[in-house]
Amino acid sequence: MKKIIFSLLLISVIATASSNLMAQVQKIGYTNLDYILGLLPDAKKVETELKTYEEQLQKQLQTKYADYEKKLKDYQDGVAKGVMTDLIKEDKEKELMSMQNSIKEFEEGAKTSMQKKQVSLLEPVLAKVQKAIDEVGKEKDYSYILSTHADYGGSAIILYAKSKEDNISDLVLKKLGVTPPPATDAKTANPAATKPAEAPKPMAPVKSK
Repeated sequence: MKKIIFSLLLISVIATASSNLMAQVQKIGYTNLDYILGLLPDAKKVETELKTYEEQLQKQLQTKYADYEKKLKDYQDGVAKGVMTDLIKEDKEKELMSMQNSIKEFEEGAKTSMQKKQVSLLEPVLAKVQKAIDEVGKEKDYSYILSTHADYGGSAIILYAKSKEDNISDLVLKKLGVTPPPATDAKTANPAATKPAEAPKPMAPVKSK
């Protein structure tokens, strides 16, 4: 019985020692995706394209509102003058209701379209950044690369890091062909100082006058 207990204790000690040894040899780094994207030309290009696309949707929406307002004014003038028969009045009202529904559907579709456009434009950029992170991680022999970037409405995985040497953000930027700012930059010096990325803003509806 004593031999069994001793054997179990020995196994437990060896397992604990092995676990501690593994923890010691693991190298953990961190990076901030928002910081990288903020300096990456590809990401700035995506932002410009999204802005242009949103302006195009806004222009179409404004045209729809202008058409609706004109039809509404004609209807109101006709009612005020009493020149419309009940049949024509009913037909105009149906037309206005249809235009209202069309505007509402366009607004909802535009929001969905903006989100899909953002995803389609960002996916290749994020894949490029991930590849650079993977390469730096392998070159520097990191076991894990964690994130100080807070996703939309979420929290960063790392809120404090004792050593700045394990911040690979600038190494990733160099891998992507971008010269990072001086090391005194607050975003580089303190991972918690970087402002989290804001969620994409929905397209603002155009209010009728």
